[in-house]
Amino acid sequence: MILLAGNILFSPSRNRNSEILNSGRKNTKRVPSFRKLLRTSQIKLDNKLKNKQYKQKSAAKKYRKEQKKLREAVRDAISRKPFPLEECKKKQVAKKWEEKEEEDALPLDMMDEDDLKLMEDLAQKASFLTRDLSSNEPVHVKKRKHESVIEKYEKVPRRLQTEPEKELIHLLPIKDKSGIIPQAVEKPVLNVAHDEEEDTEDMEEAEEFNEEPLPVLTPEEMAAQRRQKLQERKMHIAALASAILSEPDSNIKKLKELRAMLMEQDPNVAVIVRKLVMVSLMEIFKDIAPSYKIRPLTEAEKATKVKKETQKLREFEEGLVSQYKFYLENLEQTIKDWKQRKLKKSNVISLKAYKGLAEVAVKCLCELLVVLPHFNFHNNIIVLIVPLMNDPSKMISELCVEAVKKLFKQDKLGYASLGVVKVISGLVRGRNYDVRPEVLKVFLHLRIKEVELQKDSEDIAPKKKFMTYKEKRKNLSRMQRKWKKAEEKLERELLEAEASESKEKKLKLHTETLNIVFVTYFRILKKAQKSPLLPAVLEGLAKFAHLINLEFFDDLLIVLHSLIASGDLSYRESLHCILSAFHILSGQGDVLNIDPMKFYTHLYKTLFSLHAGGTNEDIGIVLQCLDVMFAKRRKQVSQQRALAFLKRLTILALHVLPNSSVGILATNRVFMQTFPRMDLLLDNESQGSGIYLPELDEPEHCNAQNTALWELHLLQRHYHPTVQKFASHLIAGAPTEGSGALPLDLSQRSATELFETYCMKGMTFNPPVASVASRKKDTFLQRDSFVDEELNKQLQQHISETVAHKPLDFAKHLKESSLT
Repeated sequence: MILLAGNILFSPSRNRNSEILNSGRKNTKRVPSFRKLLRTSQIKLDNKLKNKQYKQKSAAKKYRKEQKKLREAVRDAISRKPFPLEECKKKQVAKKWEEKEEEDALPLDMMDEDDLKLMEDLAQKASFLTRDLSSNEPVHVKKRKHESVIEKYEKVPRRLQTEPEKELIHLLPIKDKSGIIPQAVEKPVLNVAHDEEEDTEDMEEAEEFNEEPLPVLTPEEMAAQRRQKLQERKMHIAALASAILSEPDSNIKKLKELRAMLMEQDPNVAVIVRKLVMVSLMEIFKDIAPSYKIRPLTEAEKATKVKKETQKLREFEEGLVSQYKFYLENLEQTIKDWKQRKLKKSNVISLKAYKGLAEVAVKCLCELLVVLPHFNFHNNIIVLIVPLMNDPSKMISELCVEAVKKLFKQDKLGYASLGVVKVISGLVRGRNYDVRPEVLKVFLHLRIKEVELQKDSEDIAPKKKFMTYKEKRKNLSRMQRKWKKAEEKLERELLEAEASESKEKKLKLHTETLNIVFVTYFRILKKAQKSPLLPAVLEGLAKFAHLINLEFFDDLLIVLHSLIASGDLSYRESLHCILSAFHILSGQGDVLNIDPMKFYTHLYKTLFSLHAGGTNEDIGIVLQCLDVMFAKRRKQVSQQRALAFLKRLTILALHVLPNSSVGILATNRVFMQTFPRMDLLLDNESQGSGIYLPELDEPEHCNAQNTALWELHLLQRHYHPTVQKFASHLIAGAPTEGSGALPLDLSQRSATELFETYCMKGMTFNPPVASVASRKKDTFLQRDSFVDEELNKQLQQHISETVAHKPLDFAKHLKESSLT
């Protein structure tokens, strides 16, 4: 049966059928023809090739892993292998050594009695001969049962490696009853001798190199080497920056490479390279930052599938925000290291260089504060910059103050201004009002001057009226009413869209900002009246007085007058108080029935505190006070008060610098043109009863109408030409037309502008004095022109007489006349 089955299984027909099947299988796996290859796309062929290469790599990787495991197993087996022969040899050697020691030992009979006794005593005390002197153990310590690892290692015989070890290729091991038997084959080494020669040559070269001293560079060579390194770094920075600016979307990852250069470790060029990288990154972020704030994506947005362009934009925005954040952190860390005088472990940069790096970092932050107020992390920049406004370093403080001023001037909506004002208010309160006045003076540059007025005009403006239902019913048909209803609905929606939300937000933001400003001012007035911040507070109150609620006017005026009456203020601070009070009364305070006679009296009494010395700069504030007190309140000022101020100001013009004299005379001109009968002081005769009392401090009762402005004649001889012009103009009665009128460049300027125009801070004449040669030339020209005019007059007179008496001999007389 078995044979039969075998015959059946291996019959010829079965073989033939199997051959046919095999041939069919072979046909299915046949190599494709050339035409079929032509039809196959190149992409498919490339994919097949890649798959084949990937399989080969994975097979090779798998093989390497198996070989590594095998080598580890063989290593373990070799380390556990016993060494029976060596241990036997050791025992034999130990026995021979003991026998030799016994033979070499001396018999006790040959020793003296004293020596034997000494040996016995020593043996009783301690076994000093057998003790290991290098150990710190006590003397009578029992011998350990197990030897230490080091002793075992020392007992293993050392083998001299006379021949180089040959590298083995480990094969699969054989396992039998005794254990695992490793199998290995020597790897053929072809260039061993050559490699050894190269190693020896390298060692010799290294020894020679170590023996030779390093070459000492001259200062010129060091400078040239430094210039070369610096040029290479500059080219690298320029290449990265240009690549990012040309294609920000695709090259956003190069920002990380450029930012890594902020950690330059070469001490020769580290400082300059870091500064260049800071400025370059700042310019790059200014250019590639979008005009909107980038918000982080939610989990749902990340999970949804988007277009390739959208995904590319998301990756760009995410990379930009992260790199911008790291850049700001680097700038902040640079400033902190400089503040803490903290050196890094590498010590690449000295403490002196940290100051320059910190200044560049502050400049970059100030620029980003002004240019990117809409972008991410702007509030973080504000928190960094505002405390630096109070920095002891004058340069850094001025940089930050100027940056905040620029931000206030260009901030139209008010988000950034509100953030800065909040931080400044917290800083002033946290430092217990011990900050620089410049920190509070930046409030004067806020753009919130006319917000409330705009709101009132919007409320008062007539709104668009729509037709009532009765009007529609009366004048329109049913279809027209339907169309009209849809049209009005659309118009309402358009009006809601136009009634810009930004205006409401702007009004709200400005109101909140102003509230914080006034809270800061009132805290200082209440708790820190002796603080150096008081002039800045009074100046700010004067600027924003029209926005203060009327309910606070009485309290504010009482506080300002009490400050002046206390006598603790300096002269400039008292002037600021007067200016603030009159600004308050000139705005919404016109409706209040308040007579600020106390402020007039205080200013009149203290005018003679001004002189040509240090108080000359305060005259600018005095001119502003006079403008608000008289020009803007001329209906509330009496004639006696105006005459008294006019006389005292003219006296003061004799004691101050020329620019102050020009400003005071310009104010007197406004007095004479604004108030009637001011020309009384140009007449020598008295105009009423009483005598002028110049030492009296009450302007209403000093009888100023009984004096004259004789000081103008002295000022007419002043060395300054502009003072001469104003004095002559006032003596003529301050006319607006005619020969006594001022030129346009002087008449159209205010007193404050003239005071600043003719300022003499540079200790030079303003306008400059002409040279001696030009003055002589002008004198000669004037004299020659005068002589020519006289000769012409005589000649014309002589001709007219000759023509009248002797008309026929006119030509003959001209020939005989010596005048010709």
